[in-house]
Amino acid sequence: MSDLQKGTAIEVSGVWKIFGGNAMEALKAVKQDKLSKKELLDQYNCVLGVADVNMNINPGEIFCVMGLSGSGKSTLVRHFNRLLEPTSGKIIVGGKDVMAMNPQELRHYRNESIAMVFQNFALMPHRSVLENIAMPLEIRGINKNERMNVAQKTIEMVELGGWENKFAHELSGGMQQRVGLARALAADPEVLLMDEPFSALDPLIRRQLQDEFMKLSQQMKKTTVFITHDLDEAVRIGDRIAIMQDGRVIQTGTPEDIVLNPANPYIAEFVAGISRLKVVRADTVMQPIAEFESAHGSLSNDCKSFNHDANLSTLIEAAIESKNPLIITNSNDERVGVTTREAILKTVIDGTETS
Repeated sequence: MSDLQKGTAIEVSGVWKIFGGNAMEALKAVKQDKLSKKELLDQYNCVLGVADVNMNINPGEIFCVMGLSGSGKSTLVRHFNRLLEPTSGKIIVGGKDVMAMNPQELRHYRNESIAMVFQNFALMPHRSVLENIAMPLEIRGINKNERMNVAQKTIEMVELGGWENKFAHELSGGMQQRVGLARALAADPEVLLMDEPFSALDPLIRRQLQDEFMKLSQQMKKTTVFITHDLDEAVRIGDRIAIMQDGRVIQTGTPEDIVLNPANPYIAEFVAGISRLKVVRADTVMQPIAEFESAHGSLSNDCKSFNHDANLSTLIEAAIESKNPLIITNSNDERVGVTTREAILKTVIDGTETS
């Protein structure tokens, strides 16, 4: 078992990034005087990229970092593979201090442990699809037969069979992005960094790639840091979401947490247009089964059962068909809770959780 699978995959502690010639002086001032981003620029001619970010990312999860343009999301994530050096702070990946790595260790880390998928595909135009995908393994010094075999298997995973010998200009945008993803997966990294990988694609293609990525993620159990400016995308694919504004992380939580309990008016405005139907889960709208039976008597055998992670849309359909309470079960198929039409309706209207 690898280090990344044993505990926290990525630990970010007190990370600051200030761009400019007076970065250290500006950092001292912004900590002491609580300067805003604009004040820092006016007084020190420095730009605040990331401000005191702390987060823990779990092994195997899709962790979305989102915010508007200029919020600091891409700047933050580029510290994870040390494309940027922080002004202050520490980043631990798989128990290893990324900032303490010497050049040789850093090259090994980038080639073996972490991979990045870019928005602009970044394919080599003079190489075929197969050669593009095999390139990380070529850099690693793996012999041609082995790396081509791995590349071919990865091509099948992203459903590009038959396109092995084509070049980038012969592919659609969605197909090029599949090649970029396959190239990252072929290297078999423990961590995937994805910088708005689907944002340049048409909505239908984007949704298809989101579906395929989520399926691959479940199969391969890669720890993924996914950058996006689209809350719908973050809610759809993320296990947890960190929302950034002006370099700071404003709120971190599950999609359900953030939609139901926004931390401030800025987040509330962000989530105002998100439907709760696909976000809210059964365990949010249930009450303990013993508590329900104490108040209402034993449950009828006609009550339907649903897993704790069933979404609100599924529960609504069941509540339309029957007036009976709905039984909620845990991952071991044990009955743990009950929900009713009234609790579901209340959540749809105002987001209030069942106490």
